[in-house]
This record gives sequence, C-alpha cells and structure tokens, in this order.
Amino acid sequence: MSFCQNKLEVVGLNKSFENINVVDNISFYIGENEFVALVGPSGCGKSTIFNMISGLLMPDNGKIIIDGKDYTGKTGRVSYMYQKDLLLPWKRIIDNATLPLVVNGMSKKKAREEVIKYFKIFGLEGFENKYPFQLSGGMRQRAALMRTYMSFKDIILLDEPFGRLDAITKRNMQSWLMEVFNDLKASVIFITHDIEEAIFLADRIYILSDRPTKIKEEINVNIKRPRESNIIISHEFNDIKAGILDIL
Repeated sequence: MSFCQNKLEVVGLNKSFENINVVDNISFYIGENEFVALVGPSGCGKSTIFNMISGLLMPDNGKIIIDGKDYTGKTGRVSYMYQKDLLLPWKRIIDNATLPLVVNGMSKKKAREEVIKYFKIFGLEGFENKYPFQLSGGMRQRAALMRTYMSFKDIILLDEPFGRLDAITKRNMQSWLMEVFNDLKASVIFITHDIEEAIFLADRIYILSDRPTKIKEEINVNIKRPRESNIIISHEFNDIKAGILDIL
C-alpha cells in the first residue's frame, strides 16, 4: 500500500498533569488511507494523545496538523470511538448512527437516507430498527463504529474498540475490520495493548514507552493485504511479534 501524503501529523506533543509528565515530545504521522497502531503499557498516555489529537485536550507544547492545517486544540475534525460503544439505549440503531449528522443540522429524514447505505458495509443490514440491547457485543461495536464513521469519514481514532469483547468475538471483529478497511477509505489510528491485533491490522506500529511516554520504535508491517486470520501463525508475523516483544 502506498500513501501519497501525510493526512495527520503529531508534532512534538508534551502534556503534564499536576507536575507529572505524561507525554514527552511525541511526534508521528499517518498517511492517506493508512492504518497505524499505537502499542504501549497500560497508563502510558495513549488516550491522552488521542484527546489531544481530537482537540479535547490542549497540549502544553506541540501541534496537530491535518491536511497541512493547524488543528491544535480544535474539536470536530476527527472521529473518535471509545472502548465502550456508548450507544443510546432508547434509540434504534439507525437513529444512533444518524446522530452525528442530525447534531450537525441535517434533517432526520436526510440523515437516515445517508446512513442506510452503510448498514450492509458494516454487517448490520436488517438491524436498522433494532435497539442496542437486541444486538450482540460485536454488533454493537459495529454500530458504534458506523456512528463514529458518520462523524468524519477521513480520520478515525479507535481507542481499544475490541478490548471488552470475548476472545472469539474479538478475533471475528478484527477479521471484519480487516475486510471493511478498504471500503472505508479512511486513515485509522488504533490504540491497543494486543500485539497480535496491532500486527494483524496495521500498516505501521508505533511502540510507546512507559510514562512519560515516548516513541521507542516505528515498525513497518510488511505483510500483504488482505490478511487472513491464519497469518498469525506465519513466520513473518511471528518475527515481527518477537521484535516488538524485545522492544517492550
């Protein structure tokens, strides 16, 4: 996969809370339609980095550059999905999915017309009028990802979206995301503690240190897409895994 330009650049981010340095001079980039994973110890500051990219948190120093423009401290430019699905239980799935469009002023009817075509892509065709409690955990995560995608389609931040799923559902969701990634036409930054998940999904992986977090290494995952689930037992996959374990 080739990337014609940097879609998003994180430049020299620093962040401290009550004199505790959490993020220390972090810089990285993501290309157009690229999938990048951030891997590091629990509590190292990965979510803090996401909060700064999304504009929810102002860095002490550094910049967030998107399409060549400075978006430091500005919200509403990227899609951001948390670990919990955060679906509104009293709304049907189609109305959960349209929520970002309606909030931005689109009529409910037009928003439904815009969203309905994505139900097949996200594996939710036939479940448009169901409520969240009627869906499995994996399906709720698909619905949450679809709602996230409807916010802004070109840059998606995913903060351990499969972290709460059981092992079988998690593996199925990883394979599904691998299949659907090309259809999304998005640049994705994915936080995970799961090394195998990062290697399976990502084009590049940034390995983060413990707090204060720094980038220890950038890993290129030179495994051809699309990747089948059995790639995890291949020599090339396990060579990358062994290298990451050595760095961590």
